[in-house]
Amino acid sequence: MHAPELRNRVALITGAGRGIGQSLARSFVDAGMRVTLCDVHEESIHAMEADLGADRTIAIPTDVSDYASCQASVSQTVARFGHLDVLVNNAALGAASLHADYMTRGATIDEIPAELWTRIISVNLNGPFYMTKAAVPRMRAQQFGRVVNIGTSFFTMLRPGFSPYGPSKAGMEAWSTGMAKELASDGITINVVVPGGPVATQMIPNPETIDQSQFVPAERMAAPILYLVSDAGGSISGMRFVAAQWDDSLPIAQRIAASGTPSGWPELANKTNWTAGELQRKV
Repeated sequence: MHAPELRNRVALITGAGRGIGQSLARSFVDAGMRVTLCDVHEESIHAMEADLGADRTIAIPTDVSDYASCQASVSQTVARFGHLDVLVNNAALGAASLHADYMTRGATIDEIPAELWTRIISVNLNGPFYMTKAAVPRMRAQQFGRVVNIGTSFFTMLRPGFSPYGPSKAGMEAWSTGMAKELASDGITINVVVPGGPVATQMIPNPETIDQSQFVPAERMAAPILYLVSDAGGSISGMRFVAAQWDDSLPIAQRIAASGTPSGWPELANKTNWTAGELQRKV
């Protein structure tokens, strides 16, 4: 049973043409939401629009690495649906952009073209910033907004050979944590949701080579995100949730405790010469 208020929500999902984004779009529409489908893969999102219904969705080709493109997508969403309540920053370029066997042989610094490094950072880190910057004025004006950034595991962030994908996601989570505090008085929440394992998307070119028991179905992402964008999720911000650990059979407080932790690695805050008081003022 979905929260009834979701039927009045308008969401924009980047990377909606494939994988996690496509799965979330279906779940959002099933919950009664209206959804803007953003992606550089135009055929995919137009097919999704036809499948999910043009009355509930709009396909807008979008390059999240281009701020003007992000602004246009937000403006078209508001023109079509009247407002924008939910933003899911999902679009990303993975390690497969470097070479197909990245799961067994990571790319070295000598192998990573400078131009590709810049492109991945532009999509994975600049993209969420650009889209959120475009969306925040609309959300602030209505004193309501939900931003969900799709992250990755701590292991992937630091794994040798996973640059620049891992570092781009680490940067996004650090930025998300600061933004959650910055926008707290505007009625806008910002949280990070990670799958908790590999997801069989285009980011994994040869999924058959991986132990299938390790995979997290893309559909598992929907439950925690639908909760976060509901009214009940309004008090939650600056958190990181692992979708694989979200258990709908548990009471909500236990679901949150089992799958959620503060985002941005606050446990590292005591590894500094600053005093506790100084840290509190800084964060």
